This record gives sequence, structure tokens and C-alpha cells, in this order.
Amino acid sequence: MADTDEDEDRADAMFHALADRTRRDILRRVLVGEHSVSALAANYDMSFAAVQKHVAVLERAGLLTKRRKGREQLAHGEVEAVRSVASMLAELEDLWRGRIARMDELLEALESAHTTENQE
Repeated sequence: MADTDEDEDRADAMFHALADRTRRDILRRVLVGEHSVSALAANYDMSFAAVQKHVAVLERAGLLTKRRKGREQLAHGEVEAVRSVASMLAELEDLWRGRIARMDELLEALESAHTTENQE
């Protein structure tokens, strides 16, 4: 899991960015290939400025980067950042699976103790 405040802030930014359906869709598109922000905007029923804001949130989170090519801004997905999100989620899943396994063990022990009491 993230150990420093900076890591925690980065994780917060990533999960905030991924909390929005449009941003997740934009990220999927730019992970497949580089797209201009204008081309991305054409896919959504919202203003260019709104799409630009979504792209900016993804960029601040480190999930995509932009570069200039002439007058266009091209966006592409950062695979390593997506992998780090997947890694964070896997760590959380392991944590919760461990807790659930421990609860199962405790319930089995209680059930076993209860069964033994009733047999006596």
C-alpha cells in the first residue's frame, strides 16, 4: 500500500479520476492509442471544454500525458499508472480476503465450540 502522504495523495487523485464514467472511457481510448483532445471530444455529448477538463483530471492523476503536435494536443494513456492502480486494488483485495478468511475461522471455531457444548 502507499506509505507516504505523497503516495496517498497520488492514490486519491487516481481513484478520483477513475470515479467518473466519462474519464474511464477517455482513459480506455487513450490506452489503445494516442488521440487528439478534439477527436476525443467528438465522442461525447458535451462541450470541448468539458472534455478538456476531464482530460486534465486524468493528466493530474498521472493516468495520461499530453504532447503538442502542431496545433493539436495529443493524449496517450500511461500504462504503468494503470498498473499501479491495479496493484493498489490487488493489495486491498488481499487485505479483505485475509480478514474474511479470519472471520470464517472464528465462526468455525464458535460453531465447533457450540456443537461440543451441545453434545456434552
